[in-house]
Amino acid sequence: MKLTNHNINDLIRLCIAKNQQAQMEVYNRYYKAMYNTAIRIVKDSYAAEDIMQDSFLIAFNKLKNLTDVTLFGAWLKRIVINESLNFYKQNNKHNQVALDDVIYKIESDNVEDNLDINESKTKDILKAMTLLKDNYRIALSLSLIEGYDNEEISEIMNISHANCRTTISRAKNALRKNLSV
Repeated sequence: MKLTNHNINDLIRLCIAKNQQAQMEVYNRYYKAMYNTAIRIVKDSYAAEDIMQDSFLIAFNKLKNLTDVTLFGAWLKRIVINESLNFYKQNNKHNQVALDDVIYKIESDNVEDNLDINESKTKDILKAMTLLKDNYRIALSLSLIEGYDNEEISEIMNISHANCRTTISRAKNALRKNLSV
């Protein structure tokens, strides 16, 4: 049974029935986006992979609680963000610098000369974002990349709405300053 032609609603119904082929198809459709979401928060590729896989397990186990299957992607992304933030909070207490941070910094410094202007600007912005304070980087990622509004970000980051607006504003200013240097 080939499931690649099924729409997501049919796949989710099959996943609720514990169909492993359907689960694999859902995983294949969403894993890249969920990995990218996780890595922007935790900045560690191995941790991001673990978080992404754990998030899929959580989602598949709680799938029957999802009331509207059309919202699966947003629901899964929220699980990934919550798991990433939990990981970040637990590991930030130790103030460790991950090896991936060092590797990412080295790789991002080696920007290829033949990139077109848009790719170069995007790399510059992403590189400048890595230099921001962690709460600024997370707030900007949630706002600009993930598309969450201030109310959702304040809820996710467990800060007040006013503090969220201030954090995002300051993060944008710090990003502009990093880009102008």
